[in-house]
Amino acid sequence: MKKEKMQEKASEETTEEVLEEKVESTEQEEPKENEPSELELLNEKLEEAEDKFLRAQAEIANMRSRFQKEREDAAKYRAQDLAKELLPAIDNLERALQTEVTDDQGSSLKKGIEMVLESLNHALKQAGIEEIPSLGETFDPNLHQAVQSLPATDDQKSEEIIQVLQKGYKLHDRVLRPTMVVVAQ
Repeated sequence: MKKEKMQEKASEETTEEVLEEKVESTEQEEPKENEPSELELLNEKLEEAEDKFLRAQAEIANMRSRFQKEREDAAKYRAQDLAKELLPAIDNLERALQTEVTDDQGSSLKKGIEMVLESLNHALKQAGIEEIPSLGETFDPNLHQAVQSLPATDDQKSEEIIQVLQKGYKLHDRVLRPTMVVVAQ
């Protein structure tokens, strides 16, 4: 009987030990409620990677469109620097045409200057460069530079351009040089 009690007691102890081991192992295997599972962590990492990938793709698309626009602008405004260099020469040719000549040699020289000026104006027009219309127009500070103002007469409106001192030019929508004008006040 003693032997049986001892065996029962031993089997109870081993049963308790086994139960304790099972409880401990299930506690280790089961994630705690506050801790995310390994699958959830992997899903979060995947979502982060997808987000980074999509952002990188969007950035590349933006860079492509920006570079394309820059190339188009460069092609559109390629004549800008050359035109800025030629404008003073055109001004000098126009001043030369304003001189009065009395002999045949002077008039033939003047005719040659007119032809050169005409060909330069044609070349500028082909490149998209045009003169800014000014005389009689309303003063626009984006296109004109007022160097003097005079009192308006009866036939002039306020802010009307009454004299052009130096022609202004623009390339498409970009002002190369504003027109120097006298404005009626």
